[in-house]
Amino acid sequence: MKTIVVLSDTHGNKKAMSKISDIMLESDYVFHLGDYYRDFVDYAYVLKDKAFQVTGNCDYRSGDFGVEIVTEIEGVKILATHGDIYGVKRGREKLLKRAKEIDAKLVFYGHTHQAEIVETDGITFVNPGCLYEYSPQKSFAYVVINDGKITAVINDKLF
Repeated sequence: MKTIVVLSDTHGNKKAMSKISDIMLESDYVFHLGDYYRDFVDYAYVLKDKAFQVTGNCDYRSGDFGVEIVTEIEGVKILATHGDIYGVKRGREKLLKRAKEIDAKLVFYGHTHQAEIVETDGITFVNPGCLYEYSPQKSFAYVVINDGKITAVINDKLF
């Protein structure tokens, strides 16, 4: 069993991140999906190979981090991206196509600032929402993978 914290669109709100720092540090993996990915640098330093980061449309895309990550955890292939390059504000069709191309079963994406967990064609899509300081609904996602089974929840109670 592996536990995963998924964050996106922190937009400089390190205070919100600090409220879940214990959860991040206790988890097996943490993904930051961009838009101020640099907010996560200190955590990434501590988490080392347990940390994954991608850039968002509000980040400088210099090559430090890419726009997507493909990895596998507990036998589940994961696609992680900010989502802007797939036009997720207009729908998940392009993201679904990309997930099918690489045979991903789990997709993490942000950009919309709207938390949701949706399953389409056997693929679980997780948008953790945002931690933007002025958002009326701050949230992150907590995902458990156990024997190939994916359980994901949105947590908005800690902010």
